[in-house]
Amino acid sequence: MNRMAGPQDDARGVRFISPLRDFLHTEIAGGVILVAATVTALVWANTPLRDSYHELWTSVLTIGFPEHSISLTLRGWVNDGLMAIFFFVIGLEIKRELVEGELREPKKAALPVAAALGGMLVPALVYIAFNAGGPGSGGWGIPIATDTAMALGMLTLLGRRAPPPLKLFILALAIVDDIGAIIVITLFYSGGFNWGTTLLAIGLVIVVIVMRRVGIRSIPAYVVVGAALWLAIYDAGFHATLAGLILGLLAPTQPFRQQDMIDVDALLDLSTVEAAEESVAIARESVSVVEWLEHRLHPWSAFFIVPVFALANAGLVLSSGSVSRAASSPITHGVVLGLVVGKLVGISLFGLIAVRLGIGELPDGMTTRSLFGAAAFGGIGFTMSIFVAGFAFRYPLENEAKIGILVASVIAALVGAAILARPDRGAADRAEHGAGPWV
Repeated sequence: MNRMAGPQDDARGVRFISPLRDFLHTEIAGGVILVAATVTALVWANTPLRDSYHELWTSVLTIGFPEHSISLTLRGWVNDGLMAIFFFVIGLEIKRELVEGELREPKKAALPVAAALGGMLVPALVYIAFNAGGPGSGGWGIPIATDTAMALGMLTLLGRRAPPPLKLFILALAIVDDIGAIIVITLFYSGGFNWGTTLLAIGLVIVVIVMRRVGIRSIPAYVVVGAALWLAIYDAGFHATLAGLILGLLAPTQPFRQQDMIDVDALLDLSTVEAAEESVAIARESVSVVEWLEHRLHPWSAFFIVPVFALANAGLVLSSGSVSRAASSPITHGVVLGLVVGKLVGISLFGLIAVRLGIGELPDGMTTRSLFGAAAFGGIGFTMSIFVAGFAFRYPLENEAKIGILVASVIAALVGAAILARPDRGAADRAEHGAGPWV
């Protein structure tokens, strides 16, 4: 995260990839498209065209050979296949943040880690309070997630009321949140697993590590092994998107060529086809594989994959009957209060405790009000919450959970905006008198 200050330019005007800035901008723009896709799905599923919506996403697509094939609905291919790329991008961002970003330094990482833990634990407990022992008890993982794109999009709409440190905090919080959600999905929402293909998946992970060690750089080679890993994890009984996360975490963070050793004249030489090809090779190898892949794939994830996921999964039938059932459902109540109240209380409480104990520190430019606002925006669970709801329930319980997710995300966005929109006069007074953020 220490690379946000601006483009990485040298005296000749050569611009290298600035991963954090690009990531934030893409997430924010992707949030707008995500909202549009959600609205489209809701309208589509509640108009006379509703039958076409359900027929499209429940149509079965078979890939493979007669003896060895996988048959999934189109929605299933989106959730298990396309979303593997989404989790791959998450894995890349987690790896970069752990190695060279905000999560690398224990003092800076302590606050978002503590806040994220509170933002997972308290919402889960709130949900369980409404559903313990009932048919909805398995949905406790739904309110633990935060939708990074929508939260950052809301912060952008607030302009100066949301300073850059707050966006960085939300991003770090969401990354830790994603790690927790993935662990929960793997441990609690996977079916019984097959030992044979589990060992095969472990072997393929070792193959990827060896390929890295011996210096294999061919992207197609990794794609082939990655596809085999996806199939092995799918057949083992775990969710196949885990393959994307594993591959993202294994990507190298060191460039093949150090930027201060690059011949800028060679980089800018486009006089011949051979020279242009060499320029491309130099440019690609001047940044790490993590940064290069994130730069290339994150736009596809944010602008296509996640919106398609929303289009396939957010088409709830909002009839009077379904809304009435949701209004009286403990599942809906647990999801809404878990995301809106649980996130606000958990993130802010654990964050404040970490600062009070001296474990973590508020970034410069953030106040306790900023922390409360970030905690409220943490209740925008959307993408990951819908993802978990698909594991936890089937219709009609899934519908009740998804209605709760939509309602909670809107309320959390409004609460967060209300907290941050008010001018923080106390912050100016404290800065003038040299006091900390705890006055």
